[in-house]
Amino acid sequence: MTSELASSLLYLDDVTVSFDGFKALNSLSLVVQPGELQAIIGPNGAGKTTMMDIVTGKTRPDKGEVYFEGRIDLTKKDEAEIANLGIGRKFQKPTVFESHTVWDNIELALKNPRGVFASWFYARGQSDTGRIAEILETVRLTHRKNDFAANLSHGQKQWLEIGMLLAQDPKLLLVDEPVAGMTDAETEETSKLLKVIAKNHSVVVVEHDMSFVRDLDCRVTCLAEGSVLAQGSLAHVSADEKVIERYLGR
Repeated sequence: MTSELASSLLYLDDVTVSFDGFKALNSLSLVVQPGELQAIIGPNGAGKTTMMDIVTGKTRPDKGEVYFEGRIDLTKKDEAEIANLGIGRKFQKPTVFESHTVWDNIELALKNPRGVFASWFYARGQSDTGRIAEILETVRLTHRKNDFAANLSHGQKQWLEIGMLLAQDPKLLLVDEPVAGMTDAETEETSKLLKVIAKNHSVVVVEHDMSFVRDLDCRVTCLAEGSVLAQGSLAHVSADEKVIERYLGR
């Protein structure tokens, strides 16, 4: 076992996956460290979504290694097992229970025993109440806790879904284009929110909005044609000739 693998939270090495002859990922190698906030950028078709599909068990690689916490082979786990390991994913379009209150959405997402009997006998304790309140504070929704989720703005629904992920207490959050469709104020607040979350969780953000990525002030990985094109600070990546040519333009 390499030292890089042993110290990593998420480790992908030489991962390749093809669909009808098209290589969506082409010998992709990527590492996420514990407690790291990392942004993934790149043109459409670069492999960003496929990478998240591989990590969450939705897609199996044709070859390559995918490890979690340095020892768990994710290629041998299904989607439910991977979620239970502590990997949460937020898709671009928010999916919340619109006919329930904001508070109820978080409560429904809490990491409690599942099943018919567990649900029948579940009674919210003080620890759950405190946890829900803490999450609502984190995602800027305490003042909307009694409102139906349907009445939230688009940006607030995104925050609520992030809160629902946090209720599962994940070690790694994969967040897909969280600020698409947000107002400027919501976008700015979301960068602050993700930086707060990254103090206790690893967060990988897939995003096209370069000003938002700049606000995140984190390590940036640029993908193109299923491989890593460049990695480092946004300033370093943005100055890379290959990134300029194949993604940012001049």
